[in-house]
Amino acid sequence: MSALHESNLTSLKFLHRGKVRDIYEVDDQHLLIVQTDRLSAFDVILPDPVPGKGEVLTSLSNFWFAKLGHVIPNHLSGITPEEVVKTDADRAQVKGRAFVVKRLKPLPIEAIVRGYLVGSGWKDYKKTGAVCGIQLPAGLQEAQKLPEPLFTPSTKAAVGEHDENISFDEAKKLLGEARAEEVKAATLALYTQAADYALTKGIIIADTKFEFGTDTDGKMYLIDEALTPDSSRFWPADQYHVGSNPPSYDKQFVRDWLESTGWNKQPPAPSAPAEVLEHTAAKYREALQRLTA
Repeated sequence: MSALHESNLTSLKFLHRGKVRDIYEVDDQHLLIVQTDRLSAFDVILPDPVPGKGEVLTSLSNFWFAKLGHVIPNHLSGITPEEVVKTDADRAQVKGRAFVVKRLKPLPIEAIVRGYLVGSGWKDYKKTGAVCGIQLPAGLQEAQKLPEPLFTPSTKAAVGEHDENISFDEAKKLLGEARAEEVKAATLALYTQAADYALTKGIIIADTKFEFGTDTDGKMYLIDEALTPDSSRFWPADQYHVGSNPPSYDKQFVRDWLESTGWNKQPPAPSAPAEVLEHTAAKYREALQRLTA
């Protein structure tokens, strides 16, 4: 399977290249978002793409946008990507891996929700007894389900920089109190409904992040991607045990490999072996198949 590390569309004006997504201008009301096969870990883009990853992200996001549309509207426009480009080369780059979306103003935070005590949350808890300043009961174990999901927002860092966790009070200062409460409520509702559904498919969604944007009237929408292996930690329910971090359907396999290399988590990232990339691609495809079957 061929991989797309960077898109290079000639039909539309290029606007921005993020960690994974390339953004083009369609008109003053719409953007085209291409989901490439780039992989970001520890906020650094790896030099090697994961073949087919962009298509998985697009298919899974489309699935969740449709399934959770009753919770909050999303940024999809209903226009197919092939309609807005003019050449066969451009159509080949957008097929199956792009969205045409409403042009919205992104909110300046990432809306992170944690249902289980793992990753940076577990490290934080071991040191402080809290996660992102939210005090938790004593004696919890790694990977334990939390008494209730936690909303733990972060700043949105530029490419090559690290996101930083912020308190809900800080989120209120950034967004205003009413908007911050709206983001928190939407985040928890989206996560709870998605996690309940995923469990019926044998997948635990341990944590995830959402992004939101507003239109000129101030109405809020779910934007970016939703509940993919890039933005979430997916665990196979039949391999889950409290006290250890289960094998996952996401980029944790790459993160673990990177940690094993002694890399300092600063650019440039080391080049991952082909078998690490292939294993990751297979896990992404399996997550898509299980969740949408």
